[in-house]
Amino acid sequence: MTALGWDSCDVILVTGDAYIDHPSFGMALVGRLLETQGFRVGIIAQPDWRSADPFRTLGRPNLYFGVTAGNMDSMVNRYTADRKTRSDDAYTPGGAPHKRPDHAATVYAQRCREAYKDVPVILGGIEASLRRIAHYDYWSDTMRRSVLVDAKADMLLFGNAERALVELTHRLAAGEKIDAIRDLRGTAFMAPMGWRPSDEWIEVDSLALAVPSPASGGGVTGEGREARAAQRAHTVLRLPAFEQVAKNPVLDAHASRVFHLESNPGNARALVQAHGERDVWLNPPPIPLTTAEMDFIYDLPYARAPHPVYGEAKIPAWEMIRFSINIMRGCFGGCTFCSITEHEGRIIQNRSEASILREIEAVRDKTPGFTGVISDLGGPTANMYRLHCRDPKIESACRRLSCVFPDICENMGTNHGPLVHLYREARAIPGIKKVLIGSGVRYDLAVKSPEYIKELVTHHVGGYLKIAPEHTEEGPLTHMMKPRMTAYDRFKQMFEKFSREAGKEQYLIPYFIAAHPGTTDQDMVNLALWLKRNRFRLDQVQTFLPTPLALATTMWHTELNPLKPVLGGKARRVPVVRGERARRLQKAFLRYHDPANWPLLREALQAMGRADLIGNGKQQLIPAFQPAGAGRLQSGLRPAGKAAIQRGKQSGKTRIK
Repeated sequence: MTALGWDSCDVILVTGDAYIDHPSFGMALVGRLLETQGFRVGIIAQPDWRSADPFRTLGRPNLYFGVTAGNMDSMVNRYTADRKTRSDDAYTPGGAPHKRPDHAATVYAQRCREAYKDVPVILGGIEASLRRIAHYDYWSDTMRRSVLVDAKADMLLFGNAERALVELTHRLAAGEKIDAIRDLRGTAFMAPMGWRPSDEWIEVDSLALAVPSPASGGGVTGEGREARAAQRAHTVLRLPAFEQVAKNPVLDAHASRVFHLESNPGNARALVQAHGERDVWLNPPPIPLTTAEMDFIYDLPYARAPHPVYGEAKIPAWEMIRFSINIMRGCFGGCTFCSITEHEGRIIQNRSEASILREIEAVRDKTPGFTGVISDLGGPTANMYRLHCRDPKIESACRRLSCVFPDICENMGTNHGPLVHLYREARAIPGIKKVLIGSGVRYDLAVKSPEYIKELVTHHVGGYLKIAPEHTEEGPLTHMMKPRMTAYDRFKQMFEKFSREAGKEQYLIPYFIAAHPGTTDQDMVNLALWLKRNRFRLDQVQTFLPTPLALATTMWHTELNPLKPVLGGKARRVPVVRGERARRLQKAFLRYHDPANWPLLREALQAMGRADLIGNGKQQLIPAFQPAGAGRLQSGLRPAGKAAIQRGKQSGKTRIK
């Protein structure tokens, strides 16, 4: 500030991450964007939250504090799926842990309020975005209120918030009061019970509403569609109150279902949810950014490096992405365990090829240590670039939760031509030796374009390619909204064929999830047998982690399926694996080859009546012998091991209270 001659900042941004001036890090992107609008922006990175003093470092901001927990949810960042504290933090110099508090967005906002009581506090980022309504918190095993309530913030910006952020900042600078700005898409705020923007608005109780199925796309045309659109624009849906969803799993599942059905910017209505004597009001999601807007944001003058204050300290997240390029946002896959669509939306937002190529050149010319290898051209997925619905009218009316489940929608384009062309142009840039694809490939889309798979396999795989079938069995896959293994098999055949033609020895690395809602122990047995038949010995495996707002989290918490109607006795039960031991067992099946897991697996197989899978034959899963010193501490079985297994099996059965 002294060097710039500033006596104050217009906006002060607070983040739980170390500051890295690169477009993959939200705070840099937001700061540079506001800078282009003429605002003086200060950033406080990883402040000591135990006092308000660090939040006064840059003085009182003229307009507002902007608060984010960082690029990751602070609870996911700090705790494993087993609720154990992680030993490092990828967004901190040296990977040092404990540099941010639990529920960081809430704590930072409270400290900002304490530092300057009259300064507006605006929440943003993924942690706030995924906690904008009442939600289940896995780490405390409770329902929590909207983050707006606990943080005492004035407004929350969710999703792709750049457009709303710029307009909000200009309006505050022009003298508007924060509590008078209520018309921005992609914003949430607290309001008096029953508040309406104007008299023409109507409220509809979601409990009395026959919400259309996710698969229905309407069918109204012409004037009828326009009339319905006008009505939706002035309709607010009331979700069950926090106090209701906290006590009633059916109402929680219903609220989750309605929330996700109202996620298409083309037809989403405003939502309201009571918290005590006040309402949390959510405006409809933001309209997706245009290619020109995306280019503008990613072409800003980033230093493309961590702040010099960190010296030579390594920041793991930066080391991972510094040679990668983000080419798009959003995902229309709709996987129930993933929160990308709740945050970035289902409509793909693309950068232009020219903008992407310019960034590759910037990496080549400005990033220290670059050796000519681009580590990734991707985003939430590797191969949704430029894919979109064939008809904008159908897209704006659609209420499907996924464009690719149970099968790829007939209206979804699968032309990978623009992506193939981008790959070729990227490889042709002088000084670029190799362009790898590190983002996960959506293989059910890829098989629609053999040309893409050939291009990918021939030029962009560094020996291994990661893909995520997540499971082999129909029960888990249905509750995940993932494709059947037939698509994986087709992709594998094409991958191996084109690898042979290119004269390369390359391998697929599949990712799987244990203990996902809808998964039984028998499903895990079948998956383990599939892994053995296909000679996979997985090193890194994942146990399902319930994150806020995800549909699978609702399944895990309520033991009900929000993919289908749940009111009126229609609720469908979901098998759920609870308890550390039961979850550890399912994870052990993914690593059937590890001797440390054999005692646990033997007990389980015997209790399941599958002792035939214990032995030394090729068709058997684990041997009958145990190497000396292996597995005793890992089993954790008491003498009554069979009874414990039976209790674990019972925990997978559901009930509706």
